[in-house]
Amino acid sequence: MSGSSQSSRKSRVPSSANVLVYTNAVYWLNHRLYNGDTPGALNYGCINRVYYAFANVMADGGVFLSDEWADVQAPCDGASGALGSLMYLKQRHPHLQVVLSIGGPGSTETFPRVASNAVLRTNFARAVHGLVEASGLDGIDIVWEYPCTPEQGRDFLALLAAIRIYLPEDRYILTAALPAAREILQNIDLSRSAEYLNTLNLMAYDFYGSWSPKSGHHAQLYAMNKDEHSAASGVQQLMQSGVPAKKILLGIPLFGRSFLNTSGPGHKNRGSGGEDGTFEYNALPRRGTKEQVDKRTGAAMCVGGDGGFVTYDNPDTVKMKATFCKQKGLGGLFYWNAPADAKDNKRSLITTGFRTLHSS
Repeated sequence: MSGSSQSSRKSRVPSSANVLVYTNAVYWLNHRLYNGDTPGALNYGCINRVYYAFANVMADGGVFLSDEWADVQAPCDGASGALGSLMYLKQRHPHLQVVLSIGGPGSTETFPRVASNAVLRTNFARAVHGLVEASGLDGIDIVWEYPCTPEQGRDFLALLAAIRIYLPEDRYILTAALPAAREILQNIDLSRSAEYLNTLNLMAYDFYGSWSPKSGHHAQLYAMNKDEHSAASGVQQLMQSGVPAKKILLGIPLFGRSFLNTSGPGHKNRGSGGEDGTFEYNALPRRGTKEQVDKRTGAAMCVGGDGGFVTYDNPDTVKMKATFCKQKGLGGLFYWNAPADAKDNKRSLITTGFRTLHSS
């Protein structure tokens, strides 16, 4: 997994002539290796960027791979580790970009500490530069969940600025994932942040879940009232804040959220089924239920069985979202997380999104 000094000097951001019009990106979580999943099982005819998640950030600003066995040691697709597999696949598919995602749910306390201190920000930037150079990665993705105050928003911007000193834009990809939630996005100078980022990955899901007082569509494209979150309202906030449309990737969940003993959105939350309130997309619709699509909101659902009301995306809603991307001039789509997609191409959301984005 080491790149030669010659390759490390070359730009890892492909020229526009070699890039598809739209990005169709996926997240791949390292712990999926223990489920028997490998990066080699994905269809790279429909994927041009993989976010490998997660690396951890330490309190001193250092960065390290979170599972050395899964990342670089375990036998995987004829390579050493899932990250090693992706670097091998990158050689076979020259269009493929491999980006290391740093943070995630475990970074809630560490990122605010590191980002608030100039010395620690520099430590972090140096650490990610060393990691990217050593492995031949195309860049990094910041997943800070989430900058919750205006002060943290300023620190988020300062962190991006520090990273760009060590990962210049002409050679490396820098992205960040943020939720499509007004109360989080309003803390950040989004326009200035976009100046440092290649793309901003808008997490347009988890609008409702086991924590919500009521049931609701968790990844709806459009909201039925102004108080609800939606993918469209998140995109609107980014664009009105000065983020160029082409720098926005719209997030698609490859999982559904369950609300038991309810038949749709707007009911009192009476608990949830599945694992932590979710079902993977490849296990939907649930046995004995019929899939339905609400075309007003751009959301799919099934009702009954062991999940109650389960809200998710299906090929019909992904076509709607990909079409929305094209209409708004967005950069494309990303999916969380890849192994949960359906194996059947007709049912695959990753394939559906790619085909719709690139259809005339």
